[in-house]
Amino acid sequence: SQSEQQILSSKLECVQSINDGVLVEAKCTESNLVTPFSQKGSGAKTQTQSSLKLFQVETETLYKKVDSEHLYVTSMLYEREQTEKEVPGGEVTELVWKLCLAHSASFETGELFMTLVFELRLLSLEALKVLWQRSSFKCRDNWQPLIDALPSCATEACVVLMKEIIASGEVEEDKVEYFFWSFSFIPKPTSGMIESLAPLLKSPGASQSCFLGVTALLHRFCSAYTSCDDVPAVWSVMRTLGEFLGGNCTVQDSEGLSQMQLVLKAIGNAGLAATSLAPVLSLCASLKSNPIEIRLAAVHAFRRIPCSVRVGDLLPAGD
Repeated sequence: SQSEQQILSSKLECVQSINDGVLVEAKCTESNLVTPFSQKGSGAKTQTQSSLKLFQVETETLYKKVDSEHLYVTSMLYEREQTEKEVPGGEVTELVWKLCLAHSASFETGELFMTLVFELRLLSLEALKVLWQRSSFKCRDNWQPLIDALPSCATEACVVLMKEIIASGEVEEDKVEYFFWSFSFIPKPTSGMIESLAPLLKSPGASQSCFLGVTALLHRFCSAYTSCDDVPAVWSVMRTLGEFLGGNCTVQDSEGLSQMQLVLKAIGNAGLAATSLAPVLSLCASLKSNPIEIRLAAVHAFRRIPCSVRVGDLLPAGD
């Protein structure tokens, strides 16, 4: 019947020529016949012809040979070319503004943020302070690009600036915690970083992340430098932690118990740097008048202290 008549009739024919497994030529003819109102197969018809031909094959190698002297082994971390020229603070301020204006989920934002981190690493402490004065503003949704970028900077100047920001109380508590936890991941700590952060342990109400972040940084520093015990900044931190122990870890109330447990955990975190406190830790663990939580925490504090300290001799048998 007329209702069952095919409205569109299409046809495609291609002829391909292949030589040694390579397509050298392809010719195609496509025709379309539209017959909605026609009689006896007539109607509107289109025909398209296309031709594809291989002209030449490149014989050059895909990879150019390079001098092996320019090759080196590196990690998978992002890196950029080192430059001797310091980035002007004004350019970094402009970069922060661009981040504020960019869409948060765009590729551009990710690229700008990475650029900000690498340029922060080139700035001196003085330049960073000026940058903070100019760029501590919040973007939409209360985002502060500079606050988020500083923990990834990992230079001594950035750590000192973060310490000053923490001490000034200019940022929210969650950002302060973010700063402290980032100290655990700094790949190459310096004595200047430790010296700058040490006073924070004495500040009233120092948080758990403060104690653990600073001592984790200390452990990484001492793992890289064999003469760690001779560094004044290390003495300062361990002297402060030793003062919290009070000689035998005696506590008076539940608040003191929680604080002592935190200090002992931080000492365990410090690792090699805590070797000088081993005799006090031994006394804290062996003193039967101390709560069992304190005695166990004192034992756990030995976890990173070298075996050469002879922990077995410091802890009396049977306790």
